[in-house]
Amino acid sequence: MTSELFSPLTLRSGQVLKNRIAKAAMEENMAGDGQLPDWQLLSLYKHWAAGGTGLLITGNVMVHAEALTGPAGVVLDEHAPLEPFADWAKAAKAGGAAIWMQINHPGRQVASDMPGVVWGPTDIGVSLGKHSSRFGRPTAMTPQQISDTVARYAVTARRAEEAGFDGVEVHAAHGYLLSQFLSPLVNKRTDQWGGSLENRARMLLDIVRAVRAAVSPSFAVAVKLNSADFQRGGFDADDARQVIGMLEPLGVDLVELSGGSYESPAMTGRAADSRTQAREAYFLDLAKDLVKTSPVPLMLTGGITKRATADKVLDSGVSVVGMGTALAVTPDLPSRWQQGREADRHMRPVTWSDKALASAASMAQVRHQMRRLARGSSPKPGTHPAIALISERRKQRVALRGYRAWLSKSQAAA
Repeated sequence: MTSELFSPLTLRSGQVLKNRIAKAAMEENMAGDGQLPDWQLLSLYKHWAAGGTGLLITGNVMVHAEALTGPAGVVLDEHAPLEPFADWAKAAKAGGAAIWMQINHPGRQVASDMPGVVWGPTDIGVSLGKHSSRFGRPTAMTPQQISDTVARYAVTARRAEEAGFDGVEVHAAHGYLLSQFLSPLVNKRTDQWGGSLENRARMLLDIVRAVRAAVSPSFAVAVKLNSADFQRGGFDADDARQVIGMLEPLGVDLVELSGGSYESPAMTGRAADSRTQAREAYFLDLAKDLVKTSPVPLMLTGGITKRATADKVLDSGVSVVGMGTALAVTPDLPSRWQQGREADRHMRPVTWSDKALASAASMAQVRHQMRRLARGSSPKPGTHPAIALISERRKQRVALRGYRAWLSKSQAAA
């Protein structure tokens, strides 16, 4: 069976993806000692490398050692040794896929028990009702901190290329730092980084410019952007359309569309405003509108598990189909599709009424499958979400002790 899904795609940088299927980023939270990739990530990516995707995008790699989305996050800064990252890139490229590193800063989405810094465009914290105390209270970034953060992204991108990665994806979605600056609900600044959309997008655009200048022309640079935040008065589809237009002159190869944040977890199908309850391709309706005017190829991620849905996404004009959970459960799904087969198992959705807890449990379920793959075990999607969540939290407590010790030692040596 052949279709556009298995045709190559040439990007602006000249990089050629062997097909239109990408493993979208999923936060592995599986760093080894020193916040570095170790055998677990290498083993996991070898599975995906053999599965037939044209593009593999890593889970988010942190640009700032003092600001992590989780205690087992991978850090690539100016001090990190490159050999573990070179091994990671080599493992991921074994099957002919391109490997891009997603690079990120969490901003205010940092757990309250984490050491380090909690920054945001302003001091507005994450609002999750009774769960709000799970996150630290942010401080508004100074101009110097903004400038330093822009430079950190460029350093991480340059070092990713040195390690053998084929590109980077700047994470500006899901309520992380750059998404916070884009959001009129979170960004209440009155200086050059706040107010108009042009100002709210300034940090993202400066980062893309700095990254593009730090890497070679053949190295891919992509951006992950919310099609909408799914919060009343937040970043919306019209904002996304304008930002995509701003990115085009900067040499961006691809824009990945997703949606939501911890406050409105649309990326798990549980938006606060109930606009992503479709069982497949949560954001396709928004993507259909954005693709009409986009000067940049688009990738769509969110809830895609079936071949027919993937074909439907491409028929809409989207260039790349992104999948996350489906590939955590069935890592060879693209190869199956080529053979006319579908996945024989699926992750059951978490339908708990508490959306914040359900989102955490959904992510824990996915990580549970990734850890099984890394160990050489078959995925077990029937694992109860409560069990996965409890196990995840235990692992995070252990990882937190390791991260605190590592960060303290790193700061003392600086």
